[in-house]
Amino acid sequence: MKGKLSVIGFGPGSYEHMTQRARDAIQESDVVIGYNTYVDLVRGLLNGQQVVRTGMTEEVSRAQEAVRQAEAGHRVAVISSGDAGVYGMAGLIYEVLMEKGWRRGQGVDVEVIPGISAINSTASLLGAPIMHDACTISLSDHLTPWELIIKRVEAAAQADFVIALYNPRSGRRTRQIVETQRVLLKYRSPQTPVGIVKSAYREREDIVITTLEEMLEHDIGMLTTVIIGNSTTVVYDGLMVTPRGYQRKYTLGSEVQPLKPHQRLQKEAEPWALGEQTEPDGPAAEYKAEGKSEKPVSAYELALEALQLADAHSSGLARPESGSLDTGLFRQEAILEFAVSPGLAEKRLTAAQLALLAEIVGEDGTMEYTPHHQMLVRLRTSDPDAVTSRLTDAGLLVAPIGDVAQLKACDFCNMDKADSVPYMEELHRRLGGMRVPKELKIGFNGCGMACYGAVKEDIGIVYRREKFDLFLGGKTVGRNARPGQPVAEGIEPERLVETVERIVSRYANEGYPNERFHKFFGRVKELEGYRHQDLPVFQIENAVCGDS
Repeated sequence: MKGKLSVIGFGPGSYEHMTQRARDAIQESDVVIGYNTYVDLVRGLLNGQQVVRTGMTEEVSRAQEAVRQAEAGHRVAVISSGDAGVYGMAGLIYEVLMEKGWRRGQGVDVEVIPGISAINSTASLLGAPIMHDACTISLSDHLTPWELIIKRVEAAAQADFVIALYNPRSGRRTRQIVETQRVLLKYRSPQTPVGIVKSAYREREDIVITTLEEMLEHDIGMLTTVIIGNSTTVVYDGLMVTPRGYQRKYTLGSEVQPLKPHQRLQKEAEPWALGEQTEPDGPAAEYKAEGKSEKPVSAYELALEALQLADAHSSGLARPESGSLDTGLFRQEAILEFAVSPGLAEKRLTAAQLALLAEIVGEDGTMEYTPHHQMLVRLRTSDPDAVTSRLTDAGLLVAPIGDVAQLKACDFCNMDKADSVPYMEELHRRLGGMRVPKELKIGFNGCGMACYGAVKEDIGIVYRREKFDLFLGGKTVGRNARPGQPVAEGIEPERLVETVERIVSRYANEGYPNERFHKFFGRVKELEGYRHQDLPVFQIENAVCGDS
């Protein structure tokens, strides 16, 4: 049976603002996939479907699980608040399908169902603030470099757009909204009207109209959309209104208009009309200088030259050649994230390796030392392969991060106890970097002392008396942290790699998105013949300084 993906925008969350097609698609589905809060908002429409819930930052795993379920023949509803095509799941679903070589008419069916985006629901509560040209900008730098975001804010501020800010502030992202206000105040009056709407059309809806100067004095968080007015926006009787511009064409208080419709389109009535403009120092001037009659300048030509001039100004270059479209101002670079270490067993870095790492990371990148004897590196680059090649050529181990399997090992007592190293290396070759539902750590110790803490990891392997002991389901964090369950003693070396590989493969294929290995083991109850055992649960009173 051919599966189907319905990517649904359900609007603000209230049923009366949800389209009938969105309701039908949710109720027709076999599987509903969404962020926890979104699932709660549509709970009243569910009628026994399988529900896959994930956390705030698990969009990629949601999309991958949705495609997997659809390819298995299920009707899958992927839900997003607002519109699925505006900072929602639609684009990511297509990205996953594109990566798999999907083609329309051959693979699973895809339907994107529109919803009311936050800019629209927020504007309706504020009055009519987006009656003229407007743009949306997300202040979240989780996926987009902050340097690019603030360029977009400045460009929108200069162009006098009404601006809707999505994801303006979170618990850890507090400086972005402050920097945004600073940039806006360079180009707009401190008294510019600002609308702040939290939880539009939901239970805890809150609406504030303030000014650009005082906007930070109000509560702004992840459930808030902020609308910044333009130079013409006014506040009237508690409502934000941005005039459309009709006052230039007719007098609102007159029954008889001074200009007839055909007169309003004449150059004398609308001198700003782009199609009739000529430019003294642009394409038209060059055209005329060649002895030809004056040529009207199109809107495209003007926009193109403006972009070139902005690019030249930002880079300190002279005016670009006519016809060039090398827009370096908006050139995007990849954000490269990876873990680097001297090796699996090797824990010592040389001075040359450290110097190379410092050179590659530079002033703009970051390095973070982790508890797993690795450096977590983040940097911007347009050539990721060149970066990783330089590091591997220097003898460093470069590994992916995120929801992948990763082997961590002891130093085998400076290789004095290296009998089990070949098995460790083979496990890394087969499983290192393998995609899994949630990051998976496989700990490997070369002797029974287990000093590197392998037994505390998701999967623990301890070499003892020329055989291996196996531990499954360790939990390294939380008040109920615990070592893995000892499931086998004395596994023959020739059986170890295949056994662990089958366990990890089953987790990769059957685990839910964002489901940690210990939860997966507890849910399926058995892996490779090893039975899960429920441990006693201790009731721990909350600490005074902790969460209730």
